[in-house]
Amino acid sequence: MPNYKLTLCYDGSRYRGWQRQGNTPNTIQEKVEAALSRILSQPIKTAASGRTDAGVHARAQVVSFRAKTERMPEAILRELRAALPADIGAISLEEAAPRFHARLNAKGKTYVYRIWNSDAPDVFERKYRVSEPRALDLDAMRAAAAMLCGEHDFTSFCSDKRMKKSPVRRVDLIDVERLGDEVRLSFTGNGFLWNMVRILTGTLIEVGLRERDADSMQDILDARDRAAAGKTAPAQGLILWEVFY
Repeated sequence: MPNYKLTLCYDGSRYRGWQRQGNTPNTIQEKVEAALSRILSQPIKTAASGRTDAGVHARAQVVSFRAKTERMPEAILRELRAALPADIGAISLEEAAPRFHARLNAKGKTYVYRIWNSDAPDVFERKYRVSEPRALDLDAMRAAAAMLCGEHDFTSFCSDKRMKKSPVRRVDLIDVERLGDEVRLSFTGNGFLWNMVRILTGTLIEVGLRERDADSMQDILDARDRAAAGKTAPAQGLILWEVFY
């Protein structure tokens, strides 16, 4: 049975996240699988590179699925684009290697978090940025970010208290840059725990506001306690930017 690689973008504002849930049809996975199932006249089950949370967006979410069909990917893609709601976009579809799996074969990801660092209104981008009008010390944030890079136990930066898998992850880069009135944080690593990027962001914002010392990052890591880290930043500022294979 042919295996496919689908790349999607979506505005997660009105969805309960990527993953299908038993108590609501309002997930991105539900919408995509329903559309593919109608187009291909068979039940389709997808696997995504990661489960974005409620309200989180994606610029390039990668999905794999199998389907028994002789139709060309271009034709399927054309119908899928027409069938999906306006806030979910199908970027590309191609036949993949038989053993390709969107999550298991992913080597790394980049997430971007956008902060509107001004007291001016942010009317048109408010669903995709989080407002923080107070001054941010970007040099302090960069110093803290550097201490968080590398391979660490990120238990303190995870919301899952019952997590069974290893909390060790490798963060290759945390970039802090200013683009006019926007402060943009970019996180690249081999994988991220539940809410990890949002907790890292909330902690770095506290450093930027001088509510927390930049050199306290190692103490937070060593604590292995969620209470040691900063707040979980709101979902709407976060975008799954790229997945690496």
